[in-house]
Amino acid sequence: MDYIIVGTAGHVDHGKTALITALTGFEGDSLEEEKRRGITINLSFSSMQNEAKNVAFIDVPGHEKLLKNMISGAFGFDASLVVVDANEGIMPQTKEHLEILNLLHVKNIIIALTKKDLASLEVIEQRQYEITEHLKTLKNLHLVEIIPVSVYEPSSIQTLKNALFALPVTPKKSNGLFRYYVDRSFSIAGAGTVVTGTVLDGTIKVGEKLFAPELEKEFVIRNLQVHDHDVEAAYSSQRTAINLQNAQKTSFEKGALLCKKGFIRGFDCADVWVESIGGHALKHNAKVILYVGTKQVEARILFYENEDKTDKGYAKLQFNHKLFLVHDEPFIICASGRTIGGGRVLNPINDPMKKKVKLELLKALDTKDYKSAFTILVEMHKHGFGLISSNQRFGLNHEEAIIIANEMSDVFVDEKGLVLYPISMKNELERIVQAIYTKNAYALLSANSLSMKLKWASVALVESVLQKLSDEGMLDLVNGIYKNAQIDIENIETLIEDKLYDILLKAEFTPEAPYNIYDDLDIDRKMGDDALKSLTRAKKVVRLEHNLFVTTIALSAMMTHLRDIMRKENGVDIKAYKEHFDISRKYLVAYLDYLDNFEDVKKEGNRRVLV
Repeated sequence: MDYIIVGTAGHVDHGKTALITALTGFEGDSLEEEKRRGITINLSFSSMQNEAKNVAFIDVPGHEKLLKNMISGAFGFDASLVVVDANEGIMPQTKEHLEILNLLHVKNIIIALTKKDLASLEVIEQRQYEITEHLKTLKNLHLVEIIPVSVYEPSSIQTLKNALFALPVTPKKSNGLFRYYVDRSFSIAGAGTVVTGTVLDGTIKVGEKLFAPELEKEFVIRNLQVHDHDVEAAYSSQRTAINLQNAQKTSFEKGALLCKKGFIRGFDCADVWVESIGGHALKHNAKVILYVGTKQVEARILFYENEDKTDKGYAKLQFNHKLFLVHDEPFIICASGRTIGGGRVLNPINDPMKKKVKLELLKALDTKDYKSAFTILVEMHKHGFGLISSNQRFGLNHEEAIIIANEMSDVFVDEKGLVLYPISMKNELERIVQAIYTKNAYALLSANSLSMKLKWASVALVESVLQKLSDEGMLDLVNGIYKNAQIDIENIETLIEDKLYDILLKAEFTPEAPYNIYDDLDIDRKMGDDALKSLTRAKKVVRLEHNLFVTTIALSAMMTHLRDIMRKENGVDIKAYKEHFDISRKYLVAYLDYLDNFEDVKKEGNRRVLV
């Protein structure tokens, strides 16, 4: 079955709620205050279905003072049913709702011309003309049909139903990230916490974990309901209730985001395209209220160009706390209770860069020229530009991002690590490797060990350089280790053991951590670990702690010194020990602890004494 979410919008008292009741039998104005005042205050939800399609309605309020509730609902719309009173025609609130739908790119619009039984044929024809002409000014909206209806004429309601079921189900471009803004949260006895909202993207299943990034908490999905039916999974464009385990003491405010952990980062600013509506001017550095999903936050607009009053442009939005946005996410901005504009998030990740470069990036993102965007970002991140966040940053899954990356020239693509490097960094890395082997002819490196040493260079990038130098005859590959091709080494393992042991002998009581020694010797870490294990088995080296190895000779000498101190001073502790050996506490503690291995030494408080 196909699912589609249709939002009802329109001026107050034009008959939205009554129309939904006629279509679905659901009385949306359920709150006492809604019934008393005769207006929809909160979002109301209902649905109707036939054999092939489920049409879910979000009935949003039409009163101008409840504008924010209308905006919250509009983010989940796949299409819209706009209600216009046949006698009154398009009213200011109708226009504002249409402007909001246009900004949010809610493409397909059906106009229900209500109360047809109270209007003449001439008036209805005039309204149809006015509506058609007005919609021509809204570039993102497609008028599907204008249908005169009356809740007292079942045939007109059926005509409207048929048109709604015929609405096309347009597959949404998915970036694979599950995203869901909470619009309601409540507790049910015996079930616990339940949240409701619309699945904007991705899929979830019972038993999976969901992450609330603003709360930094993870929850398990106990149960899912789609239109009052228990389901095992929920998909994009479905109104979904989620029952969360271990969330009894958690407060989910309206606008709380639920997603999968580790895929979306939060920032206190975002780069956007913004445009005004209704003749409002947008001012640089102006404070506005930002609506995204069901979330509402304060924001400040900072234009990248045309800092005087303008009606559109590229800008940075600064928030009063972190938001977890994604590329191409729509938003609305309001001021003084009125909608003044909206737009799309272009760059949800904070990239400090010069204004000129930032504008080039935003223009590329605005036109979906991701290849140019990648090029700009790779130049900005010469030590590696990661594609791990391509879903959030570009709305691209990893496979799509890699395809684009492979079309670029002068770029090294690490497909497994999801990192792009300018080709110049490959040349720089080659010079670094050559310098290592020139300085230390006995260097023995692997791609893994060199990647850990250089930090910024991925294993794939290092491997490509080492393999190139091997192909050119500078290096030889022996059991995964690259050695100087000009040096003949009969037994690499014995050579490494000898070098390590010599360094430990010279360090005596205060040797460095093994990885530091490996880096100084330019040897592979695994080979170094294997050599230390071999020396330990041969009892030439003793492991005192995780990263502290000393020679048996040095350890024996230190134990002799400690016994002398204990005999002369009736024991030893850290303070007395330090008076004789001015070495760091790390070593002092390790040697004192080693004394506990001897039967003729006992511990009294912090002191060790001879029995």
